[in-house]
Amino acid sequence: MNSLPSAEIIIVGGGAVGVGCAYALALAGKRDVLVLERADEVGAVTTAQGAGLCGQVRDSVERIRLAMHSVATFRTLQASEVTPDWQEVGSLRIALGERRAEEFRRLKATADQAGLEVELIDRVEAKRLFPQMEFGQARAILWCPSDGQMTPRRVAASYRHNAARLGVRFATGAALQDITVQNGRVSGVQTNLGTADCRYLINAAGANAAHVAALAGITLPIFPVRHEYYVTVPMDGLAPSQPCFRVPELTLYGRVRDDGLLLGGWEPRSLSTDPRAFPLENQPPPVVTDLPVLDSFESSFTPLFPTAKAARRSWYGKGWPTFTPDGRFIIGESSRVPGLVMAAGCNDHGISGSGGIGRLLVESLLDPKPGDYVRSLSPDRFTDTSWNWDEARRQAAHVYETYYGV
Repeated sequence: MNSLPSAEIIIVGGGAVGVGCAYALALAGKRDVLVLERADEVGAVTTAQGAGLCGQVRDSVERIRLAMHSVATFRTLQASEVTPDWQEVGSLRIALGERRAEEFRRLKATADQAGLEVELIDRVEAKRLFPQMEFGQARAILWCPSDGQMTPRRVAASYRHNAARLGVRFATGAALQDITVQNGRVSGVQTNLGTADCRYLINAAGANAAHVAALAGITLPIFPVRHEYYVTVPMDGLAPSQPCFRVPELTLYGRVRDDGLLLGGWEPRSLSTDPRAFPLENQPPPVVTDLPVLDSFESSFTPLFPTAKAARRSWYGKGWPTFTPDGRFIIGESSRVPGLVMAAGCNDHGISGSGGIGRLLVESLLDPKPGDYVRSLSPDRFTDTSWNWDEARRQAAHVYETYYGV
């Protein structure tokens, strides 16, 4: 028996990006929206593994303003009945060498242009903000007071609650099986719960986004790449009000979580998986905790945070965020298959960037003249050009490996 309602817009994927897009569409007046999530609740897969940091410092005005919109969204959601646990604790970005310090000066100039408050602070002020950290090696420290952190699953739950209040419908336990294309245009979906018609299908399927695009007849280079972090048991003196931090030369980031230290990083030799190696009905292969990699994070960080050495760990975070060969999102409607709209390939900015991604999605779909930046994210850049799958996978892995590259 068919238990799915038809809708003008069907979103495939109930992670932070999918439900964030639903919320953004509802705010824009598009209320005939149905979100399909094959898990039993939203935010239960890749989103649940997120580290929960949100930083706004980027190397372009467009990216900074996108991140600023995400922060504004989290602030709004924090005032609702179901909150994302948004905590605006600020963030410290620490440079250990002169080349990175010069980059920080450029980043500050870009932030000033975008209207984002940032400040280059001295070691004394940094020590006041994070007493457990040793800043003797720091050549420059960039402070952004409006950065923050959140609880990823609560981000998805908050989006769902607030989108539902505006009329968006949700179907969990709904696994996509096929996409109906009539006269070259997407017209509906087939799922384990039945069929439903739609005018637009938004592909926010995360690690399965390449599979969903293939069902509609297009090939997109969206590659899951392993990412890991760990959380220690509570440590003396750590408090949830302390800022997040990033040490780009060590490819490390972290924050206080549950009174312990959350520490993650970007591996110089990444591990990716080929979406062609597993079917749509499956998740990517399980991520096996790589203790040597995590131990290397600890070893690199210990000179800045001596008590991190050998601190007992309480939890390991691990997942498959997706990356693209050019390091840019894939957002917007396909000209090859009208009605297929992408919101994928987030390059590990899915949770923190979900508010801004929703804004870009709305602009791409509803604005008759979207801006140059939005147009640059179109899936057409891959379907209208020739590219090699294996090379694209290598390039996507390189984007991960050089995440903090100058």
